[in-house]
Amino acid sequence: MPHIERTAHVGWDGNLARGAGTLDGESGAFARLPFSLPSRVGDPGGKTSPEELLAAAHGGCLTMSLAGELTAAETPPGRLDVACTIVMDEVEGQGHQIVGSRVEIVARVEGADDAALQAAVERADAGCPFSQLLKRAGADVTVTARLA
Repeated sequence: MPHIERTAHVGWDGNLARGAGTLDGESGAFARLPFSLPSRVGDPGGKTSPEELLAAAHGGCLTMSLAGELTAAETPPGRLDVACTIVMDEVEGQGHQIVGSRVEIVARVEGADDAALQAAVERADAGCPFSQLLKRAGADVTVTARLA
């Protein structure tokens, strides 16, 4: 795989408690995504958060990795539905930290049984850069999968 760089731009106005920001992807795929402290720690109210974006990134990366593993096993997926939840919590002496990522996969895969799916998921998790990043950082990454 080639060297990859992607850039997002962030703007923030005001203090932490009452301020707000926007996120823009340099690719143009997303623009002016609003975020704020209340959307991060409470009711999102239609705004995003760094943790939600990390959940999307980890879920998207693992989904692509699994699609590749299933395809290599000659059982390409018909559909993968993936939910990823990032968990942030207070860690004694370290403040708020990302402590976990829970990924739940429902897969429609012709010709694959549960054992084949679980083996592909294990390989996909090992090959997913976001899974590896989170694990190296000490986060608990759990991935569960079932056939639809």
